[in-house]
Amino acid sequence: MDEMSNTNSQYLIDRGDNQYEVVIGLEVHAQVTSNSKLFSSSPTKFGSEPNTQVSLVDAAFPGMLPVINKFCVEQAIKTGIGLNAKINKRSVFDRKNYFYADLPQGYQFSQFKDPIVGEGKVILDMPDGQKEVGIERLHLEQDAGKSIHDLDPQNTFVDLNRSGVALMEIVSKPDLRSPDEVNAYIKKLRSIMRYLGTCDGNMQEGSLRADVNVSVRLIKSKDYGTRCEIKNVNSIKFMQMAIEYEANRQVDLIEEGKSIDQETRLFDTKKNETRSMRSKEDAHDYRYFPDPDLLPLEVSQEFIDNIKKDIPELPDDKKKRFIDEFKLSPYEATILVSDIETSKYFEEVVAKMGKNKDIKLAVNWITGELFAVLNDKNLDISQSPVSAKNLAILVNLIKNGTISGKIAKTVFEFMIDGDQDPQKIVEEKGLKQQSDPKALEALIDKIINDNREKAIEYKNGKEKLFGFFVGQAMKASGGKANPQLINEILKKKL
Repeated sequence: MDEMSNTNSQYLIDRGDNQYEVVIGLEVHAQVTSNSKLFSSSPTKFGSEPNTQVSLVDAAFPGMLPVINKFCVEQAIKTGIGLNAKINKRSVFDRKNYFYADLPQGYQFSQFKDPIVGEGKVILDMPDGQKEVGIERLHLEQDAGKSIHDLDPQNTFVDLNRSGVALMEIVSKPDLRSPDEVNAYIKKLRSIMRYLGTCDGNMQEGSLRADVNVSVRLIKSKDYGTRCEIKNVNSIKFMQMAIEYEANRQVDLIEEGKSIDQETRLFDTKKNETRSMRSKEDAHDYRYFPDPDLLPLEVSQEFIDNIKKDIPELPDDKKKRFIDEFKLSPYEATILVSDIETSKYFEEVVAKMGKNKDIKLAVNWITGELFAVLNDKNLDISQSPVSAKNLAILVNLIKNGTISGKIAKTVFEFMIDGDQDPQKIVEEKGLKQQSDPKALEALIDKIINDNREKAIEYKNGKEKLFGFFVGQAMKASGGKANPQLINEILKKKL
């Protein structure tokens, strides 16, 4: 069906003599981290029994009036600051009118013309350099309930636990050009919000999902093609798959001389294809109008400034500091700051290592051995079986020559089982590196004496045999000999 090329960082679809560029914009729905809903005091805990977190406001009982949650407003402004965006001191809540069984009001509280956050930007770290993606807006809105279709063959059930949950809709400009950029964008957004504590970004629990707008155009064209919106995709992998399928579907239609309908589509994860859901709505279809029950939301500059005071060091700033302070490569720094828990773990390791530390060695162990264990066990770094303190001790043991890098891997295997102190493991298991020159000289003298012919061959120019003697020395010491010292002694003796 398709032939993709990734030349000069461009993601293109080839059809004969034509090359098509994919244009992507995302509407990300991020659940605000808050104990209560946007307009009611109902809790927001995930996994509760259906309809146990529903107030009269959430169920749209007549006469119930919404009251704005100040904390959710603060969280939205905080996110806007993290996106380098304009904070609007005046914003308006509108009624977005549509009918669905899990929307008891018959409308959704949202923001249309006057959102709480205006234009901003996000910087993506791509393999070939950085890319800036524009943010169009961020607005607050309430989530709808959930229709459940699989409990009964004849009936649909409605769970209103999510009704009224606060969402931030973050709308990007159509600046994304490939599935890889979408991957980087979602991860960067999630990272920023986790640093800020405004959204946990848990896609499995529905805390982060996106509507994906896709269009295609000839590579030389400046005009945008007709876009289709893929609704409610809740995994990065599925977003990427949906984009690939949809872009190729649109190109096929153009090449056949057919037109593309502007429509809303769904991604079928089992068939790996998008399918038509309904014609694409425009704003007028929703009959937006300012909500009469909610006054315009007005915030002072002082209110915004107080929020700014609580903004932590964000990924881009932390990355720059890691490069400057710890002399990390941009690649290493990007990996370590991508997740707030990873950056905390790394900084704790560095702090526990003391003065004479080998930061490069620590980075290698975190991104190598530790990440491998976490991936194997499907754990977050916050659930690491090895504490930052004990990993710091292990790295120091390698640095000061107590153990070799090879022995350290054996020690690490023991550490995984219950976060054991590596110093104790080395002592109890007798794994301390042999660094006594006299003892190693005696060992090497014996090896040379036992292999006189090979020693003569080495002296006569067969230099590859040096590795043989190193191997014999390590074997004789049970792998505990200091390799550097072995090399030095052998060079003198041979």
